[in-house]
Amino acid sequence: MYAKHCIAVGLIASVAGYAAAAEPVIGLITKTETNPFFVKMKEGAQHAAKLQGAKLLTAAGKADGDNAGQVTAIENMMSAGAKVILITPNDSKAIVPAIKKARDAGVMVIALDSPAEPADATDALFATDNFKAGRLIGEYAKASFGGKPVKIATLDLFPGHPVGIARHNGFLAGFGVPGVDAKTSGLAKSADVVCMADSYGDQGKGQTAMENCLQKNPDINLVYTINEPAAAGAYKALKAAGKEKGVLIVSVDGGCAGVRDVKAGVIAATSQQYPLKMAGLAVDAGMTYAKTGKKVSGYVDTGVTLITDHKQAGVSSQDTGFGLSACWGK
Repeated sequence: MYAKHCIAVGLIASVAGYAAAAEPVIGLITKTETNPFFVKMKEGAQHAAKLQGAKLLTAAGKADGDNAGQVTAIENMMSAGAKVILITPNDSKAIVPAIKKARDAGVMVIALDSPAEPADATDALFATDNFKAGRLIGEYAKASFGGKPVKIATLDLFPGHPVGIARHNGFLAGFGVPGVDAKTSGLAKSADVVCMADSYGDQGKGQTAMENCLQKNPDINLVYTINEPAAAGAYKALKAAGKEKGVLIVSVDGGCAGVRDVKAGVIAATSQQYPLKMAGLAVDAGMTYAKTGKKVSGYVDTGVTLITDHKQAGVSSQDTGFGLSACWGK
């Protein structure tokens, strides 16, 4: 009787152990743990992993640009048995050797939000079409000015980042600058752009960049910003200079704070992206690979919508009510 009981207990333990072992392990590595965009991305991945029955491991760089932290995270996740790693690269070029090592070991690697360089260093990219996001706010700005003269300041990300380049160039293309398209390398320029400065996507740095631009050219009347924190900084600088009412600010992101700034008139329009959807679709693709061995490949567009309460003819948009229903962050 005791022997039979032991066999039964052992069998149950073996089945439980097999179930645990069979649970696919998926890793998510974001740029940071504090940015609301990546917080929402993590939530989306956690929700999808729970629905799909996957074990999700998460990690992040200590700050934007922390490549070493992301390399360590890849190594740790491989050691923990991850079959799939989702990553938002802090350094699109420096991370490539670590990604190659993972892929050579049979791990499927999907870039989220930001591509690696080269883009085919990962199996796939799930991201916003950042050129389109820029183009939408460029078209909106063009329609808003109706042919009136403009003096533009662009508050960009930092040198060489593909997302910053795509949004900047998309904005100029949407505004009608000739010869600029999605394949344009580097930050495009135009005679209408009187100041270009790096904001690093940060409110404080965005404020400083705007202050510097105003010193160079106090007649700036259109400001493009890489994201909404930079836009908030730009507005603060403009308000301190008494110029906030005569300047149109357009941006990208669609976080809840940013959409509220659109509603309040701080930002005229923003292009909203969807980190929760980005992560959820990537986890689904990861589960397909874990179960069938079928890899996803290429680029998957996770959508972008122009948000504004002041529609312009010929420019597709949704209002802030829609934006607040689909936003992320606090």
